[in-house]
Amino acid sequence: MRILSADPLADRAFTLELDTAIGQRAAARVRAAGDALGVALADAALPGVQEITRSFTTVTVHYDPLEASQADLLHQAETLLSGIEADAVSPGRLWRFPCCYAAEFALDLDTLSQHLNLSGAEIIAQHAATEFGVYAIGFLPGLPFMGDLPPGLSLPRRSSPRPTVPAGSVAIAGGLCVIYPWDSPGGWHILGRCPVPLFDPARPHPALLQAGDRVRFADVSTDEYARLRTGYEDGSLSAEILLEQEPTA
Repeated sequence: MRILSADPLADRAFTLELDTAIGQRAAARVRAAGDALGVALADAALPGVQEITRSFTTVTVHYDPLEASQADLLHQAETLLSGIEADAVSPGRLWRFPCCYAAEFALDLDTLSQHLNLSGAEIIAQHAATEFGVYAIGFLPGLPFMGDLPPGLSLPRRSSPRPTVPAGSVAIAGGLCVIYPWDSPGGWHILGRCPVPLFDPARPHPALLQAGDRVRFADVSTDEYARLRTGYEDGSLSAEILLEQEPTA
């Protein structure tokens, strides 16, 4: 895998650019590079490195400058990633998340229907039929930025953001889809609610998703949504059961 550019972030990190455009290919490359660097970090093969973070087209290596030099770590990263065949990178983990598209949760479905010239049922069907790639985690702890939406569902953000978007809201804008892990202000168009806890500090890896994962949504009733939410809240259900497929490599 070729690194397109390496950009220093002061003296404690550097960012590796792996692709020129946000998309499934970039997500797969970011996952492969992040996994390879993460394994090396776990094996203590990258002295001084403290953390590996992933984003839409990049991987950032954070390190202690008193323990390692940027030049040495960059050389190690280039050597490690050169052994990865970029076009042979396999897809990431596949998750299937329940989503309730009922009117009480789909706060913007009527507005979306008017703007997109589609019925509510058509919007839901297209959204539920899409396999999303997780491109980045950010804005809120555990919040996934996922793409790509079908072209027919692409539209700008709301002209006026909401002061509070309920936790679990599934929303779309700008060709992407997000799930809000917490109550938060937000300007995306809400079309459903997901009961899955995306961030739990008690888990070994608090964020359930990571860049490079894949997500599909399954339409569930309000009763099923309530049952699942109760199960996740009382601990009788684990979000890990939603993992349908591990990566093949």
